[in-house]
Amino acid sequence: MERYIMLLKDRGLKVTSQRLEIMRFLDEHRDHPTAESIFKALKKENPSLSRATVYNTIELLREQGLIMAVRILGPELHYDFNSTLHHHFYCRKCGTIIDINIKCPFLDNMLKGEHKIEEVHGNFIGVCKGCRAKEGKRAE
Repeated sequence: MERYIMLLKDRGLKVTSQRLEIMRFLDEHRDHPTAESIFKALKKENPSLSRATVYNTIELLREQGLIMAVRILGPELHYDFNSTLHHHFYCRKCGTIIDINIKCPFLDNMLKGEHKIEEVHGNFIGVCKGCRAKEGKRAE
């Protein structure tokens, strides 16, 4: 929890149990959950937790650059504790979203320019190796 406390304090944010729990949850669940799935999971541990608190806290953490919002297909946002610039792979069979750490050939030039890069969206869509294995196909 110390790490999360320092991240909040570094941004000048008040340290609250809700903020700490949401950060902990996202750090421990790197499967890019939605706000609703975060709310449902944390509600089991804390029945007095409100949906509005979770949604507002997620938005604040996103605005402060502590978490990243990911939109792959459709309007639903997924959240990622890894807030560094990176890409994602989406499995169209099982819906898994996986972080992809590859070098973007254009990013260095953009970062040297006059623009301020806040987000990079590079999404790969296909079938993950787990689903391919279930189909009896080896990963290529």
